[in-house]
Amino acid sequence: MAKTIFEQTGGTYTMQGDYYLPSDLTARRRTSHRVWAHRRREYLKQHRKILYYNLLTSGKLRSHLADVEEEAQLLFLRLVKEYAEREGVTEQLKAKNPIEWVCRMNNIRERVNEVVNAEMIF
Repeated sequence: MAKTIFEQTGGTYTMQGDYYLPSDLTARRRTSHRVWAHRRREYLKQHRKILYYNLLTSGKLRSHLADVEEEAQLLFLRLVKEYAEREGVTEQLKAKNPIEWVCRMNNIRERVNEVVNAEMIF
């Protein structure tokens, strides 16, 4: 039986149910894609279809989404901290007036959410 190009370049197949899949697809780490990755995937599917299908068919979509999730989460956390420090939203305010602290933190999170969406997702 003739080898496929994939097998000729050193690739192997693994039986998954009734199908043979390339081994590197079955060995990939499972990552839980959260909100940033989900938003990025939906954006790519809707507005960047060629890029989406290129990533999907090359097997790089999961790693792309995992990278976006990690970078976006780090950016989000860093910006929330910076905005809170700049605007004086402190633990003292939280202890003194928790309702105001929650309102101001929610406002900061919403603004940072917009920044991260603009910078990383869309």
